[in-house]
Amino acid sequence: MDKILEGLVSSSHPLQLKRVIVRRVVESAETPLSQAQCRAMFALSTRLVLQGPDPFQRQVGRQVLEAYGRYHRAEFEAFFNRGLVLGLLQRGYGQLSGRDPAILDYIQAGLRLIMSCPSVLELFELLQVEALRLVCERPAPPLCARLCQLLGDFPQCLPRGRKLSLAFCQQLVRSIAHFQSQGSREAELRLYVSQVTQVSGLLRSVWKAEPDTLLPSLQELFAVISAADTSFEPSVALASLVQHIPLQMITVLIRSLTTDPNVKDASMTQALCRMIDWLSWPLAQHVETWVIALLKGLAAVQKFTILIDVTLLKIELVFNRLWFPLVRPGALAVLSHMLLSFQHSPEAFHLELPKPNEEKIKLILSQSAWTSQSSSLPSCLSRLSGKSETGKTGLINLGNTCYMNSVIQALFMATDFRRHVLSLNLNGCNSLMRKLQHLFAFLAHTQREAYAPRIFFEASRPPWFTPRSQQDCSEYLRFLLDRLHEEERTLRALSSAKTAESIMNEESQTQEAVHKAQLSAEAPCTGSEERTLIEKMFGGKLKTSICCLNCKSTSQKEEAFTDLSLAFCPPASLENLGPKCMEHSEVKDDYVVQSNTLVSNAAEETTLNNLEVNGGCDTIMNEGTIKNFSTEPNSENTTNSELNKVQDNRDISQRLVGKNTPSVTDLLNYFLAPEILSGDNKYYCEKCASLQNAEKTMQIIEEPEYLILTLLRFSYDPKCHIRRKILDNVSLPLVLELPVKRATSPLAVVSGGWSVDVEISDIGENLAKKLKPSGADEVTCPQLVPYMLSSVVVHSGVSSESGHYYSYARNVTGSGPSGLCHQSKALSLVSPQNNLLAEESPCTVVENELDTEMPKEWFLFNDSRVTFTSFQSVQKITSRFPKDTAYVLFYKKQNNTCGFSTNSANRLWVNGDPPLQKDLMDAITKDNKLYLQEQELSARTQALQAASASCSFRPNGFDDNDPPGSCGPAGGGGGGGFSTVGRLVF
Repeated sequence: MDKILEGLVSSSHPLQLKRVIVRRVVESAETPLSQAQCRAMFALSTRLVLQGPDPFQRQVGRQVLEAYGRYHRAEFEAFFNRGLVLGLLQRGYGQLSGRDPAILDYIQAGLRLIMSCPSVLELFELLQVEALRLVCERPAPPLCARLCQLLGDFPQCLPRGRKLSLAFCQQLVRSIAHFQSQGSREAELRLYVSQVTQVSGLLRSVWKAEPDTLLPSLQELFAVISAADTSFEPSVALASLVQHIPLQMITVLIRSLTTDPNVKDASMTQALCRMIDWLSWPLAQHVETWVIALLKGLAAVQKFTILIDVTLLKIELVFNRLWFPLVRPGALAVLSHMLLSFQHSPEAFHLELPKPNEEKIKLILSQSAWTSQSSSLPSCLSRLSGKSETGKTGLINLGNTCYMNSVIQALFMATDFRRHVLSLNLNGCNSLMRKLQHLFAFLAHTQREAYAPRIFFEASRPPWFTPRSQQDCSEYLRFLLDRLHEEERTLRALSSAKTAESIMNEESQTQEAVHKAQLSAEAPCTGSEERTLIEKMFGGKLKTSICCLNCKSTSQKEEAFTDLSLAFCPPASLENLGPKCMEHSEVKDDYVVQSNTLVSNAAEETTLNNLEVNGGCDTIMNEGTIKNFSTEPNSENTTNSELNKVQDNRDISQRLVGKNTPSVTDLLNYFLAPEILSGDNKYYCEKCASLQNAEKTMQIIEEPEYLILTLLRFSYDPKCHIRRKILDNVSLPLVLELPVKRATSPLAVVSGGWSVDVEISDIGENLAKKLKPSGADEVTCPQLVPYMLSSVVVHSGVSSESGHYYSYARNVTGSGPSGLCHQSKALSLVSPQNNLLAEESPCTVVENELDTEMPKEWFLFNDSRVTFTSFQSVQKITSRFPKDTAYVLFYKKQNNTCGFSTNSANRLWVNGDPPLQKDLMDAITKDNKLYLQEQELSARTQALQAASASCSFRPNGFDDNDPPGSCGPAGGGGGGGFSTVGRLVF
């Protein structure tokens, strides 16, 4: 029969005839045969299976082998013995090597035939050893997949015993790491993916059957991907293993890996980079989950250096993965986390596109930042603080510098001013404005919880301010704005002089520039292009008129101002003040009334300040202790003597003002009310050539973009010869209407509202020319310009000699915080009967309603601490804490524009901060890296201390005698080694 079969397959008979003959040969397998005949038939069919020149002959060999093996099982058991199988696996068959998948096909077919025979147990033991040997030889994907298929069908062939089983799993992981696809066509790639899936599926089965093999397998996986061997790049096919790791193990595995002091930064960086490469592997599940978990775990233990390096190396690759729909969801998740958490450099967030609410974006960024990741470490490792949850940065008190910190935060929160400052091109300039730009950039983009403004403080401190002593924030603000204003004028004149006369020497240039600056300071500005940034943002104009009551002659004077100082009005004046200005009023001799102007003589301004404005006060209290706030300021530490002072001062102020609570509007009306100059305060009239009674009036003829109001709370008591603080509560309107009087035509007057077809930006003489018809007489047209409250600087203390400054602020643009322009009509819609509280005004009700629509809009800046607050807290600060009173107010003018926009480097940026210049970005990036390194060093120091105090442990059943780096008896190298659970991956 064997000769017939051999002649048949080698003949040239038609295929149909061959098949008929083969079927009869298979059917004849039931006939009795001698042992020699069976052996010859088995040898022939084996040769056909393994060396058949075409598929037909190999198919014939399998059919005959199965048929004769089934009916002659004893003979086949004697033929298919240990020697045959071992020879096939080690020496191969004929021209086939032992690493050919056909050998495994033949062995698997033979095992099926002798499954019920006793000798199969001997073959199982043989295959357990040979399977381990094969995987240690790093088989190619086809052979490895075929081996795994055999082991899957016959799990009895899997290596037994803990060490052999561990070694098999570890070496199979290393085999997968060496997989490489042999082709680039779709069919070849699909076959390659299926082969890898077959291998990873076997590992999953082993892990499920023997859970003790999982952790060592993961250890080996980490050893592979963390190796620094540049000659070998692990295959991304390792990603197929991740989907088989239980997600419930994330917490313990991440903690074990990130806290292990034996894992070097270079190894961790290499491993994480290769895990990110796994995003390219199709069909793998949960890869992005583990990558993000490891990124968060590293951030939780402050290992920022690794995160920076990995992000810079791999973010472009992750972005490119978005082009492929199959792996896009995982890549998008990792990319989103990288962009939101990578905040040590501001470059990624200077996207010049319209964006949603700024505070919402900063809140999301602060929650996603590395420094905001919740630590999964043991309780013995303290959490290092990162940037505030508000996304805002505090300012470190350098020693009684809260007067500066509160003012800087208010200026920073003046959104349009901040954006103008950040957009200036000041490269190569060492001016004060450049230092302010540097400070603003750091406040916007540093990852520090609080920034130390040492350089700016030294540059901006008035020369008469004693270092580390208590000072007045209003005086500092006035000096700072004046310095910035004069500096810009000088630099502008210097630049003009260099352009016009480039041949002149440097000394003469400087002298002429200073001279031009002095001339320009004396001459009023006629065009907006000549105005400095301070004038554009904070500059307004007051017109003072004095009318002699004897001859009716009038003298007028216009002067610029950057802030208005408002005195507290007596009760009689408060009662008589109405919507219109008073015709006559009490003389304001007992109260200081001052409009602060842009002056060039600092010494003269100092004299005025010392005579008229309150003295300085700062963090050091009377007892020498520093006031500390947690979330809101409190007065729990107030001593009895301080409370007595509060009560004494309040009694005095109540006798002056009465029970009614004045508002900022009342104080502003009192400031602008006509004043009779009589008695010792008579006016010298040049026309009468004598002292005469006169009426003095002040009008605001040009409103600023930001209106700064200082409440004069410190008055001199001539009886006691001391400076007292007026502790009266003042109602702060959220919407303030500033009366501005311009020269206009009668035809253009609209009662109580805006002028027709005139933009509010048209001011002064230009506006008068637009509105005045030919031959028309000029009339006075008061307009109520709406302002929104932006910032409030609060003084806490009972006298000018001690106390503390902090500020409330929010972002307000030209169109309002919610994109709406709140007009005066909104206030008139609320009737007094609708007041929720008996003492609340209609304005207060509207403010409360507005505030409830904008949660977390207000911030409390208290030196290093920044917290969320509300407008109700701002309004009720004095009622809650009697010695805390509003002192300096910032109001933003509301107009019809929709926020601040400008062109910077030919690129439009709208409704957001401008892109920073390269040197600023580099400085911030460098400092953020330094900060992260400081955090990382501190965290690692604490981790080492905690590790030395705790006991290490091993998994149950772990062999304590295994040396570091071992992978079991089969060898293969550990690549770093693991001996404790602290070396677990992921």
